[in-house]
Amino acid sequence: MAISRREMIKAGLAVGAVISAQSVLRAQTAPAASRTVRMVVGLPSVFDPIVSTSTETIDHAFAIYDTLFAPDSQSTPQPQMVGKWSVADDKKIYTFELRDGLNWHDGTPVTAADCVGSIRRWGQTSSGQLLLERARDISKKDDKTFTIALKEPLGLLIDLLASTSGQPLFIMRERDADRPATEKVTANIGSGPFKFNQALAKPGASFTYDRNEQYVPRKAVPDGFAGGKIVKVDRVTREDISDQQTALAALQAGEVDFLSSPPADLYSVIETDPNLVLQVMDKGGQALLARMNCLQKPFDNVKARQAMLHLIDQEAFLSVAAPDPKYGRTITSIFGSNTPFSNDENTGWFKKGGDPEKARQLFKEAGYAGEKVVILQPTDWAQASDAAQLLAASLRKVGIDAELAPSDWGGVVARRANKSPVENGGWSIFITSSSDYTFSDPIGNPILLANGETGWYGWAKNEEYEALRGKWANMETLEERKALARKMQRIWWDYVGFVFLGQYVGPIARRKTLTGLIGVPDYIPMWNMQKA
Repeated sequence: MAISRREMIKAGLAVGAVISAQSVLRAQTAPAASRTVRMVVGLPSVFDPIVSTSTETIDHAFAIYDTLFAPDSQSTPQPQMVGKWSVADDKKIYTFELRDGLNWHDGTPVTAADCVGSIRRWGQTSSGQLLLERARDISKKDDKTFTIALKEPLGLLIDLLASTSGQPLFIMRERDADRPATEKVTANIGSGPFKFNQALAKPGASFTYDRNEQYVPRKAVPDGFAGGKIVKVDRVTREDISDQQTALAALQAGEVDFLSSPPADLYSVIETDPNLVLQVMDKGGQALLARMNCLQKPFDNVKARQAMLHLIDQEAFLSVAAPDPKYGRTITSIFGSNTPFSNDENTGWFKKGGDPEKARQLFKEAGYAGEKVVILQPTDWAQASDAAQLLAASLRKVGIDAELAPSDWGGVVARRANKSPVENGGWSIFITSSSDYTFSDPIGNPILLANGETGWYGWAKNEEYEALRGKWANMETLEERKALARKMQRIWWDYVGFVFLGQYVGPIARRKTLTGLIGVPDYIPMWNMQKA
């Protein structure tokens, strides 16, 4: 008789929990258990949030760095490091003054020069390019004050500085920011609420963060990414436990407190445990998508990308990524399912079950000649790993030589930057996700760029779309942006910068003794949480 994975885990957890957890958790000298939180999450392979846009890297940055502004739970920008700011009557000169009490982890004060350097380096990224293009000058006025002078008004300036889409603007020391955006910063010295514990760092296994005792939070209640970043624990250790059974066993045994991505087929196991709870942190959900490499065959041909659009059966992908219908839904708008700019323009390709024969014909029209299609498969991210396997099977059914390249997410992040052909370490498709709200921001979300090799991984290019995107920042009303969004979406689904696989809400699992978690899209803030 076959035994299901769920039944096997139910039977084995009670006996194996302590043993399996102890086999992966290192012994270490640490603060009292009630003041230490252990989280099973992905670990960054790159620490610099300018060099990498991975969720793990940005999570790390939110812990050790701080931001000038931050969006609250209503996505309204609020001052964070900034104490006061003003804008000239002509709306071309913005003046910012830092608030008191800002210091780097090495004890030196944060200065306006640090901010200027950080903005200029961030301006080399897709998220910051618009500001750098519109800026006439960015300079310090004194140690605590700096200005941004614009060539023309930019009503979205504060939104850009506060955005958490793509690559948020984190403030680094001037000495770290004074380098090209392609050169990694490795110092891990920030001014944020946590300090990175270099002595306990074990790349690939765990990273440890200690409370920054000198950090001065804003005098406001936490609200989204904004408000007071009050740290209520002494230490947070982020563990990489790739085996899901071992991770859940550790959670049940109390050896860890938090599991970021429990497999959907184990939700019922968690729900029946009196010490555990599932919690949805991002209520808007994540859009799962496949990004094609537009530089290499076969997806350098638009017909092959259009074939992908018709190949995908979103309901089939949701059956593996979110088998419980209450956690999943289909998605057709590049502006998300529930944003002011969601629309149905040029979505006639969407069809229940997909259209494999149409996909087969389009691959033929693209001149597909048996080239190997390499799909990067993140084995430590259950939804994406399962989706990669289904995508490979779907491609094989229409005659495509699809091959999986399994690795942890860190390996995917490293390999997706390779622009070479697959035989030289390149790739054809990788799967990623982004929260629903980020699709309302075509300026800050790098997934929505189509500026070729200077853009995001996959390097989609369409000049007509980019010309329209460039107008977004100049639109003064919501209705104008809604009309522009329809035009942009019409072009997008013609040249196909990515394809959606479905949208899901993925709860985290935690012990009931861990409370105070702040629910925000995409990331996991470590401030405000506490452990009984």
